[in-house]
Amino acid sequence: MGLKASDLLGTSQVGVHLAMIGRVLFAPLQISKKEVASLEDSLGLEVAQMSVGGSTLVGSLIAGNTNGIAVADIATEEEIDHLTSFGDVVVMESGVNAAGNLLIINENGAVASPILPQDGLDVLSETLKVNCAAISIAGNDTPGSVAVCNNKGVLLHPDVSEIEVETIESILDVPAMVGTVNFGSPYVGSGCVSTDKGAWAGSQTTGPELNRIEDALGLI
Repeated sequence: MGLKASDLLGTSQVGVHLAMIGRVLFAPLQISKKEVASLEDSLGLEVAQMSVGGSTLVGSLIAGNTNGIAVADIATEEEIDHLTSFGDVVVMESGVNAAGNLLIINENGAVASPILPQDGLDVLSETLKVNCAAISIAGNDTPGSVAVCNNKGVLLHPDVSEIEVETIESILDVPAMVGTVNFGSPYVGSGCVSTDKGAWAGSQTTGPELNRIEDALGLI
């Protein structure tokens, strides 16, 4: 268990391909058996391979916790059936369907994009069995791309405001820190995935950035 900096499927944006949901790490069908073993060893979770609407961007299209999972409406009926074996499923429809980009979720709460309607937030809260509140982060309406969390902490875009930090900490019930990945990228959610036992970031992530990830997510 611990920290690893390595690319997946030829990109350093590993967070768009991987989704930590409860006790399972969802990953694309296209990754190799060796990569599956490495992910399980580094992150301490069983890997479940799948696609969402045939896409490899699993991390961008699903999000959830042990209670439930939100998935984009491009998912096939077979893919949705597969997800139901891991929890209740809510399908996000129309133009606001990239669940992994629009949500930050742990076992304590859910931070959602302000572009989601209130009735959508209510459904998410009921499915995930946590409080769900909408907030932008550093001017971004895709919180899942600019934040990465587990049940110990959350790492945020460096330009996040003090009020946003306080709100996020209150919703997720974990301390927040700011940082970057992949040699200065503020899109920490796109460039990193974390469990309570480890984190995997893109290959361009520097030693100081890995140290920051480790501190922020309580991986020491």
